[in-house]
Amino acid sequence: MRKIGSKSRQIIERDHKVMGALTRPYELVVDRAEGSTIFDVDGNSYIDFASSVSVMNVGYHNRAVREAVCSQIQKMVHCGFPDFYAEPPVKLSEKLCEMTGYEKVFLSNSGAESVEAAMKLAFWYTKRNSMIAFYLGFHGRTLGALSLTASKMLHKEHFPSVKVLHSHYAYCYRCPLNLEYPDCGISCAKEIEKTIFKRELSPRDTAAIVVEPIQGEGGFIVPPAEFHHELRRICDENGILLISDEVQSGGFRTGKFMAMENFGVRADIVSMSKSIGGGVPLGATLSTSEIMSWQPGTHANTFGGNLLAAAGGLATLEFMEKERLGEKAVENGVYIMKRLDEMKDKYPLIGDVRGIGLMIGVELVEGNKDPAVEKRNNIVNLAIENGLVLLPAGDSVIRIVPPLVISKEEIDKGLGIFEDVLKKT
Repeated sequence: MRKIGSKSRQIIERDHKVMGALTRPYELVVDRAEGSTIFDVDGNSYIDFASSVSVMNVGYHNRAVREAVCSQIQKMVHCGFPDFYAEPPVKLSEKLCEMTGYEKVFLSNSGAESVEAAMKLAFWYTKRNSMIAFYLGFHGRTLGALSLTASKMLHKEHFPSVKVLHSHYAYCYRCPLNLEYPDCGISCAKEIEKTIFKRELSPRDTAAIVVEPIQGEGGFIVPPAEFHHELRRICDENGILLISDEVQSGGFRTGKFMAMENFGVRADIVSMSKSIGGGVPLGATLSTSEIMSWQPGTHANTFGGNLLAAAGGLATLEFMEKERLGEKAVENGVYIMKRLDEMKDKYPLIGDVRGIGLMIGVELVEGNKDPAVEKRNNIVNLAIENGLVLLPAGDSVIRIVPPLVISKEEIDKGLGIFEDVLKKT
């Protein structure tokens, strides 16, 4: 059992004096990391099933990313890319276009910034003033992205918002309409036409529908493919843009570079971040030349396209392709899901196991499918004490999103710890 050491305790106490608003599910003070293993300041090691919130897809201390950033830092750190030209951000953008088929890129520093840019672009292009998003969705905590977010009321209290109406996501395990798939006819998506467009918001005022291909913070919810096809149809028939938030699900996390590819649907605008920087802050908003045709100065930022992020991002993308991380995500995801399904048959606490690739959610329940919130939190804390990093999602979901470079041996060891704490719970 790993206990909080004296070094960790001192840093935590100092942290509490100066930091605010941050959510920490347990007391882990990290020091260094390698591959899929994290070491704390007291020398304890942990298998990482969280990837620093789905960021470290290429693994910690990745040599290719490290060398690219170090090489760039010897030349120049920052150039004010919005005002001057430089090749590294151009090469990064060219690579993103090559990998996605989009034609234009706006570079920023985070997922929330990439979502804000997508919103602003949609408002500018359509000349419309409102958007539709989904309950349980999470898109960030800046004010525009927060208007889309609808996972917890805590996020939204006392803040002004952009006009966004929310509808039901295809959460089939807990259907909000009390229907059964596939007999439901994807009624959750059709509610946009049946209710919102008739009672709340004219489609002629709707600039975009913003959706996560797989809901992340809301509980790792995987919808049927028909859900996204219905959204695409609604957008096409009403001149509305479809924005895909790939911040957590992108970067080969689901096997495909963009998770929406799994559903055979193409969005008009895509927001990406997290894993595409290999640990360096990087966001990207992608679209077509027609849509992203805004005049110079319509949108900008100081550090977007900064040279270190561009170098690290390009190295990350090239490493992902070279090492075929998408294929590894699928292979290891199938293996983990099989093991988890076996646990589901043994432990009634596991109500649902769902995911694509290495974006997997385990929903814990008790009684009549009631969310097992306290038991979920206990498992997450017991896991860290036994050397496994897990993170919560939704009301009572544990997310399993290890680095895509994780080995079978590390997977087996991590799942062994997970099952042990399940037994104790």
